[in-house]
Amino acid sequence: MSPFASRFLAGAAALGLGYALIGGTSGLAAESVVRVPVPAVVAPATGSSETAVFAGGCFWGVQGVFQHVKGVTSAVSGYTGGGLRGPSYERVSEGDTGHAESVKVTFDPRLVSYADLLRVYFSVVADPTQLNAQGPDVGTQYRSALFPTNERQLKVANAYLGQLKAAKLWTKPIVTRIERAQAFYPAESYHQDYLTLHPNAGYIRVNDLPKVAALKTLYPRLWREKPVLVRS
Repeated sequence: MSPFASRFLAGAAALGLGYALIGGTSGLAAESVVRVPVPAVVAPATGSSETAVFAGGCFWGVQGVFQHVKGVTSAVSGYTGGGLRGPSYERVSEGDTGHAESVKVTFDPRLVSYADLLRVYFSVVADPTQLNAQGPDVGTQYRSALFPTNERQLKVANAYLGQLKAAKLWTKPIVTRIERAQAFYPAESYHQDYLTLHPNAGYIRVNDLPKVAALKTLYPRLWREKPVLVRS
């Protein structure tokens, strides 16, 4: 069975269990959200466009959340963190390439800061206590990792990670990694905009739509109703 098929089956199984336990998508969102503090170190940028790369499990949900953030001009699913050139989904899914499913976010720092994106990431996108896994997905390709693209982002990411560890908001240790930025390879076209194009898929309904709903609730200032899509 391909990893793609396995993901669908995991979503379908979780759908029945999740709804039986907590009564629907809104309940699941409430269970998984952690309210995180405002970053103490912000270091605002001066330009009109900047990129940042985030890995936090299946890139469908990571992309889907950031596409709804005001100020984000592009969010592309892809692969980074490994040495293999031109990786494919099937190859990365074997778990030995070093690559992580990730999302390259381009944003206007005059509208949304890198610090804002970190708050969204830690409160909505990923569980920073899961080692080499997120939800039903397991493997180093699903690790929680930040890939700062400049020294200023690295400074903000390091400071915020330390701030969150000191706050002890989670019962388990934070294992999110800060890794050196490497080549980013866009994923296959069928992975792009997946959340928007397949909102009724079992995996999306259970694992990802609650994240989008939580973004709207927690960060109304950053919420954009119409997502910025790759295919547009």
